[in-house]
Amino acid sequence: MAFIALFVTATKLAGILVTVTVAANAFSFSRFRKKNLRRFESPIDESADTLAVFNANEGESNFFFGLATAPAHVEDKLNDAWLQFAEENPCDKSEPHQGLQPADALISSAAADGGSQLASLLQQGANRTVKKKKPLKIAVEAMIRGFEKFTEEEHEAEPVPSEECHHNVAAWHNVPHPEERLRFWSDPDIELNLAKNTGIGVFRMGIDWSRIMPEEPVNGLKDIVNYAALERYKWIINKVRSHGMKVMLTLFHHSLPPWAGEYGGWKVEKTVGYFMDFTRLVVDCVSDIVDYWVTFNEPHVFCLLTYCAGAWPGGHPDMLEAATSALPTGVFQQVMHWMAIAHSKAYDYIHEQSGTLSNPMVGVSHNVSFMRPYGLFDVAAVSLANSLTLFPYVDSISDKMDYIGINYYGQEVVSGSGLKLVETDEYSESGRGVYPDGLYRMLLQFHERYKHLNVPFIITENGVSDETDLIRRPYILEHLLAVYAAMIMGVPVIGYLFWTISDNWEWADGYGPKFGLVAVDRANRLARIPRPSYHLFSKVVKSGRITREDRALAWRDLQRAAKENKTRPFYRAANKHGLMYAGGLDEPILRPYVVRDWRFGHYEMEGLQDPLSRLSRSIIQPLSIIRKRKPQKDDAELVLQPL
Repeated sequence: MAFIALFVTATKLAGILVTVTVAANAFSFSRFRKKNLRRFESPIDESADTLAVFNANEGESNFFFGLATAPAHVEDKLNDAWLQFAEENPCDKSEPHQGLQPADALISSAAADGGSQLASLLQQGANRTVKKKKPLKIAVEAMIRGFEKFTEEEHEAEPVPSEECHHNVAAWHNVPHPEERLRFWSDPDIELNLAKNTGIGVFRMGIDWSRIMPEEPVNGLKDIVNYAALERYKWIINKVRSHGMKVMLTLFHHSLPPWAGEYGGWKVEKTVGYFMDFTRLVVDCVSDIVDYWVTFNEPHVFCLLTYCAGAWPGGHPDMLEAATSALPTGVFQQVMHWMAIAHSKAYDYIHEQSGTLSNPMVGVSHNVSFMRPYGLFDVAAVSLANSLTLFPYVDSISDKMDYIGINYYGQEVVSGSGLKLVETDEYSESGRGVYPDGLYRMLLQFHERYKHLNVPFIITENGVSDETDLIRRPYILEHLLAVYAAMIMGVPVIGYLFWTISDNWEWADGYGPKFGLVAVDRANRLARIPRPSYHLFSKVVKSGRITREDRALAWRDLQRAAKENKTRPFYRAANKHGLMYAGGLDEPILRPYVVRDWRFGHYEMEGLQDPLSRLSRSIIQPLSIIRKRKPQKDDAELVLQPL
């Protein structure tokens, strides 16, 4: 009897615990939905012939369009950390190594424009049984937060066959002349002419730190600075201006000098001093010909992928460092602190040297993703990720910004420890969900938080990887409509830069995902082939308008392909549970286009998809009256419009 009583009591306690857990998560989701998922009425009149007017190129204080790129993506003759990282052959590593090393662990990009794989490592002592920590293949979001799951297995420690070795950079070794990138260093005119002909007013580029300072300045700068490279950059910047474009210059764009990576990089305070040496050299050389400065591009993305996950060059985190990375004293907070200090010092120096005549605008490019939970018990993971990446860095430098730069690519659906590949959602080639509403929602949230600063916003990056160009055309228009809607609601957005001009090297994804308005034939001397989106973007830039007709045509072409069950390249793999692996693919798989209305203001958010939530809806929905969205005039015309 005592056992039965104990069993009943334990069952009751378990029931209470389950009930409280479910109730707490339901309450958390209710608050999250109210803040982030509530349906909104678009402020754009979709019945009008002209949907948006940006008043671009009509005065110094008006809205501007631009195109963005970075040195590691486009510059040839650059022996940076990325080239060294890509050229490493893990199959050649035969020396013994200390500690437990992951093998074939798949890593992804928090920015959705570059993933990676850790190398397979050879083990000494073949044909003997050892116990080894073997990493579980887990998905994107878990890895970028720095967590790796291990299982202990007995196995024969044998050399790994070459065909099982994975390069650090996917889709790099299997393309012609990968080290040449886009030859922007040798011949910048090709990219600059393409940019100029779109009619943009601002060209975003960067200066590579390792090109200016190829060695650690242990004994000062006298003998290690490449002044000829500085002059070459100055010449390129003047070329940009001679093409009638202003310059937005990035100082740190995901490229740490190899010598800094050897001692710990941004984990160490002295990197701040070295970065300021570099900043002073650049500012002293070109401050009078630069209009906008970006001190750091996506600092938390660089930190996560370099120091927490070890997926990018220069990090080398050990198991303990990765496991504790998100703690208050972990490497994430440590690196972000020094990057905030470096930004503040650079901000002050740029303004000191520029004086009152040029009055440049200085800020950062901050990566923002719209994250939502897949199931009821995923709300906590979304909240944790947002608490680490959404506002803290901007908060820490809020008194040292002339604008807030927003990089937005799409949405992420969190499920457990990873990112869910939702079959009913449209995705870029690199695994980022297409969701223009998210840009609108994020701009409203950031404006609400930082409106007291009285600084404007610039969309410093927005783009989609899409070789077929069918997704990119509506993607551009719908995201610009999201920006315009935010402006109507009072958000001071003064510029929009699209990523990017030509297909290029996309970090650890290599040359797989195609982000360019212009295709590149790498086998034919890097010949450029403008895509239809290049001409559509040019039309919008030159007119400053988005018309209902252009929107309908772009959407019609995509939906026709979807209804005909056509497929397109996709550079992410998923496991049987639909969780995406982090690494990019050397060769794409094929994914069908999705029949779904993701246009701005039309996306209907799905409910939670975990079994408990589905069961609840199946019980409740028959008892409730669900109000459908009233079709707008534009919907009918999309169907009836003749081909």
